[in-house]
Amino acid sequence: MRERIAESPRRWARVAGGLYLIVIVGGFFAVGFVPAAIVVPGDAAATARNIAGQELLYRSGLVAHILILACNIPLAVIFYDLFKVVNRKVALFVAFFTLVGTAIEGAGLLNQFTPLILLDGGGYAKVFSAEQTQALASMNLDLQAISFNIALVFFGLYCLSIGYVVFRSTFLPRVVGVLMAIGGLCYLTNSFANFLSPSFAARLFPYIQLPSGVAELSLTLSLIVIGVNAQRWREQAIAAGA
Repeated sequence: MRERIAESPRRWARVAGGLYLIVIVGGFFAVGFVPAAIVVPGDAAATARNIAGQELLYRSGLVAHILILACNIPLAVIFYDLFKVVNRKVALFVAFFTLVGTAIEGAGLLNQFTPLILLDGGGYAKVFSAEQTQALASMNLDLQAISFNIALVFFGLYCLSIGYVVFRSTFLPRVVGVLMAIGGLCYLTNSFANFLSPSFAARLFPYIQLPSGVAELSLTLSLIVIGVNAQRWREQAIAAGA
């Protein structure tokens, strides 16, 4: 892949933009739309009924989430090769934070499968009462939310890292780098607010995540529409000895 990127950095930037677009659209569906349609905050019984009554939608959200995680892996590799000409160590941080955040997010998805097992009317229905299974299902969704916030810490660090290399690059708009850095700070603020004071974090949501969404969409559209300035990328590659 390294040699191919050197031959056509603009094409690979657009590939990265396409993968990023899948991540954004999939995230809107899996993390935004599906939970809003199914989860009723503070009402485990209603949430359980929604999961049972809209099981296909719930499972579709899980599939979309898994697709996001799969896209993150090649995205991390492409970003490393694109931005190592700017700063190899920071580009390595971009890939590292992406992969660690993806691993944590993937592990947290196991909690979202638990309600399906508890509520399918199988062996667990003989051990627990309906109220207990509903409470356990709701608890696992809460655990998934916590693991997602842990993953967002690493995605916030990813945003800061890629914001730096985009800003220092000469082949992408510098304003995108600034936006990504701001988005990273918002991710970190949101996560640590949830860890320290969930009630305060609830007042920040969803406004605290809007800058992150704008930043990532800006980077995605820049990669798809503009790609990178191939000549400037090669000049930086030569200067970096890459």
